[in-house]
This record gives sequence, C-alpha cells and structure tokens, in this order.
Amino acid sequence: MLGKKLVTAQKRGETRALCLGLGMVACSMMMYFFIGITIVPFYTKSVWTTETVCKVWVNLTASGQEVMLYQTEDTLERNPKCSYVPDKLENSKEVKARIETIASNFKKYQTFPCYYDPGGTQTNVILSRLYPAKGLLFAFLWPTLMFTGGCLIIVLVKISQYVSVLSAWQ
Repeated sequence: MLGKKLVTAQKRGETRALCLGLGMVACSMMMYFFIGITIVPFYTKSVWTTETVCKVWVNLTASGQEVMLYQTEDTLERNPKCSYVPDKLENSKEVKARIETIASNFKKYQTFPCYYDPGGTQTNVILSRLYPAKGLLFAFLWPTLMFTGGCLIIVLVKISQYVSVLSAWQ
C-alpha cells in the first residue's frame, strides 16, 4: 500500500515538474518571438553603427565634416529640425530646464562619443543608440536562462524516471 502511494505521489510530482519545464520552454519561445519582432528590427535598421568622437559644433573627427547631432534614432524621425525632443511635453518649465541642462553639458564637455553611419547614407550623427548591442544581448539573456532552466528540469525528471524504472526492475 505504501509503495503504491509513493509511486502515485512520485508520478504526480513528475507530471507537475514536466509541466513546469514545458511551460518554461514555451514561455521562453514566446519571449524570443516577441523580442525578434519588436527589438531586433530596430537594431538591424539602425545605420549609426560606428562610434567616434564628436566636438560641440558636431565636427565628426573620423571624416572631419560638420554634421547635425541628434539624441537618438527616434529623434530624427520625430522632428528632423531639432537635436533633442523631450519625452514628455506637458510641463514647459520642466522641458526648458532639461534642454538648458543638455546645452550646459555640451558647453562643459567639448568632446563626447557619438555614432555615425560609416556607409554615408545618413549625413548626421546620434548621441546614443536606442538599442545598443549590449542591450540586445541583455534582452536575449532572460529567455535563454528560462529555456535552459526548463530543459534542465525536463532532463532531470526524465533521468529520475529512468533511475526509478531501473531500481524497480532490479
């Protein structure tokens, strides 16, 4: 009687562990798909891939030409006439203070890193990329860990079942 209860409890626990592992694998696949359709296209679409040093009047030191500086790739699409477009435009005093802070930083730091298009299709530079390579790797880290954990749970349950069958057979 005790042996039968043990086997039933073991099967119930194994079933739950397998469901957990399969759920983790399924969720990680959905996360991979979501990242693949949202973040990866923006990363691959960006032409500003090479980092260089810019001066305040946006003199691109790699080629020596003067170009327009934008905050990110998104700033160019939102308003091509402005270098910086604030995220929230409700409070005008806050926006003005933010713009003055950025202007004073440009006066304070005469040279700074920026990104330019080595192919020459864009004649402007950006201060920071929306989706840098490090951010893309970090986005893929969590689904990879979840996938690995799910596969590990499934493998451990299958090994446990195999060992249980071997011990019952002997």
